[in-house]
Amino acid sequence: MVAYHPILLFSFLGLWSFLCIWRGAAAQDVVNKPVTEDCLECLCETQTGCNASKICVNGACGIFRITLGFWIESGQLTLPNDTSLSVDAFINCVNDPYCAANTIQNYMHKYGQDCNGDDLINCKDFGALHKLGNLNCRADLPYSFAKVFNKCLKRKEQQEAKNKNGSSDLTQI
Repeated sequence: MVAYHPILLFSFLGLWSFLCIWRGAAAQDVVNKPVTEDCLECLCETQTGCNASKICVNGACGIFRITLGFWIESGQLTLPNDTSLSVDAFINCVNDPYCAANTIQNYMHKYGQDCNGDDLINCKDFGALHKLGNLNCRADLPYSFAKVFNKCLKRKEQQEAKNKNGSSDLTQI
């Protein structure tokens, strides 16, 4: 059984509630969204533990640790009061959870591919694309990334199965 720290769980749930409710942050509305919310949550959890503090580590910023190159390849999304030419546009976007999530969506829509050879394009591929880039996504993921990412995906699958079983039980009552 997995133990969760109440403070981390609360901050994580608060962040995703914020993402779901407050949709007006990005200046551009992203139409094609191949990445599920569960997958975004696992990317966030794997990269930073969904720590929303505005920080960059080795040039990778925000809750998803997005690099400048990734942001540029994703179409340079901005917040409403920024333009892509603004000096702070990259930092502002990737430190905003909604703009950062839309940046991920754009990248995966543009570069989505079967990275693991299972004839599907799904969250496992998006994890490899995010961590390794579109030209190297078939390489092995770093162990520490793969361990946390796959554990999160497995937990999401178990929650989904539990929710399906729970809802089918209710229909039989």
